[in-house]
Amino acid sequence: MHSPSPLPRTALLTGVGRRRGIGAAIARGLAADGFDLALNYHAPYDQRVLGEPADVELLAEELRGQGRRVVLVPGDLEDPAAPAAVVDAAREALGTLGALVTCHCESVDSSILDTTVESFDRHYAVNVRATWLLLKAFAEQVAPGADTPGGAMIALTSDHTVHNLPYGATKGALDRLVLAGTHELAERGIRTNVINPGPIDTGWMDEATHSACAAQTPGGEIGGTGTVADLVRFLLSEQGAWIRGQLLLSNGGFATPAL
Repeated sequence: MHSPSPLPRTALLTGVGRRRGIGAAIARGLAADGFDLALNYHAPYDQRVLGEPADVELLAEELRGQGRRVVLVPGDLEDPAAPAAVVDAAREALGTLGALVTCHCESVDSSILDTTVESFDRHYAVNVRATWLLLKAFAEQVAPGADTPGGAMIALTSDHTVHNLPYGATKGALDRLVLAGTHELAERGIRTNVINPGPIDTGWMDEATHSACAAQTPGGEIGGTGTVADLVRFLLSEQGAWIRGQLLLSNGGFATPAL
């Protein structure tokens, strides 16, 4: 079996458009652990869906101030050519990548009766196809064999599907393809895991939603972006290297509602 660690201290993170998002928290955590970072984002998504401008440039400056190399790699992952181009740009700037963490998504609320074909196809392209192509390009940079440096890929998922149909359905597909990577890419020393963090308020929750989610958690509160970052940091560490091919619930015991 391939030696699990240490990974090259370089990572590509996708979906890091806003400083208060999950991706930004992971970037801060990995920077503290000594990773140099390539941060992918798509500013039109943040504006269209979240109504907020991307401020990833400020995050990059923050992390560079800690002595880390940080490169910004914008790209619309709905474009089938974008994932490989993003990986190539990250490698050109940082060298061989040790980790890929996918935080990007398309997420627009809609249901069985009102989801459009255009919206469903966009969700599939971003959440499923792009994740596959990112993982493929990440794996292709690592030659198979005993001397390979290996790598780790972590994807964020969700089980919220009701009235969020195309998002939830495509996240289910994402889970399967990422978990297959642990077995299919074992010869390259690549391990894969999926994290379901439960509801995390990154600015999208109103007070009623926040209270309802907290009430469904035994501790009476929801997790923060740091709870996701902590698990990612562990999985990318030598201590976490034996965990592979898993869908991990890191949600504080959150009970997904039946309706």
